[in-house]
Amino acid sequence: MTIPKLVLSSPADILAAVPYLVGFHPADSLVVTGFADREVRLTTRWDLPVASGDIDRLVPLLRREAVTAAFVVGYGSGATVTPAVDAVTRLLHAGGIRVTESLRAEGGRYWSYSCGSATCCPAEGTPYDTGRSRVTAEAVMHGLVALPDQGSLRRSVQWRGGAAMRRATLRVMTDLRALPEPGGPAADERAARFVAEGLARVRRALGLYDSGGRLDDEGAARLGLDLAVVRVRDEAWALVDDRDAHIALWRDLTRRLEPGHVAPAASLLAAAAWHRGECALMGMALERALAADPGYSMALLLRQALTHMMSPAMLRDRMPTPEELDDEMGSPRAVWLAPLRAVLARDLPEPEPDHAHEPEPVPGGRQTGSPS
Repeated sequence: MTIPKLVLSSPADILAAVPYLVGFHPADSLVVTGFADREVRLTTRWDLPVASGDIDRLVPLLRREAVTAAFVVGYGSGATVTPAVDAVTRLLHAGGIRVTESLRAEGGRYWSYSCGSATCCPAEGTPYDTGRSRVTAEAVMHGLVALPDQGSLRRSVQWRGGAAMRRATLRVMTDLRALPEPGGPAADERAARFVAEGLARVRRALGLYDSGGRLDDEGAARLGLDLAVVRVRDEAWALVDDRDAHIALWRDLTRRLEPGHVAPAASLLAAAAWHRGECALMGMALERALAADPGYSMALLLRQALTHMMSPAMLRDRMPTPEELDDEMGSPRAVWLAPLRAVLARDLPEPEPDHAHEPEPVPGGRQTGSPS
């Protein structure tokens, strides 16, 4: 994702920019943004208080991204923020990374740890208003979004299916149960046709969301079941790029698909979010995927990448193209449909209640290469 150039010339500008770098307005958080030659390389966030050892991988990550300077912002009380800012500042200095600014923000005021002057940095703090900031106006003008809080981001991936979506899913499942069994006449040929149609549906759906459209319930249910076939899912994964359509499509399916069908779509949302550096969204998408299928391999792989603070560039550099997938996997075979058959063999569980328990928060932030 390319973030437009935002000139940050004051602490208030930094505080206005941070919500657009992490995707929501943070609270009780520690945020570190690293950059090189005025270009933002990554932003990462932790819940406060930071657990011992959680920030130890920060400097290696910044070095991988060729970061030379950073600013640090803590949100919350001085008793909570100051120890975390001090610990991160020590790590950055020891790693040869310059700290250009370190701030604490609370109740519409900020305090600078870098400023020792009572004239410009009074003891009672300096008022700021992100709503009136030039940086906020520029970010909104360029289509950037900062949700009100972390809960809003989590709700944006929660299940919101309904009776109509469930009926559509049942219809699609009934149709697909008529697939021929492996070993039967022309089973491989039928599997090849199914895979080809699934690959085409992935591309059509991306085009639809690219133009602002949306799948109907039956189309969403069918695509969600197509993704149970690894070759179809991997096509969608290989196609991930900076377009908003990837986030829009896979977020929509993550919200609408039946919980037992959601792991592939939620994992693709996580991959798309990671590609764009939206690590908070990535973490929440992985929560949905692993709640549906705790052993889902793609979600486990991406969770390991998030836990170890790997750079999104590592995904972009290593993903095969669709043509390479064809070469690696060969011609479709009936056995490819086995994961789909396993899903179809299970009845749909009772719908989740509207007041279903929300999972615990996952630390995250945004890692991206963009002008600052």
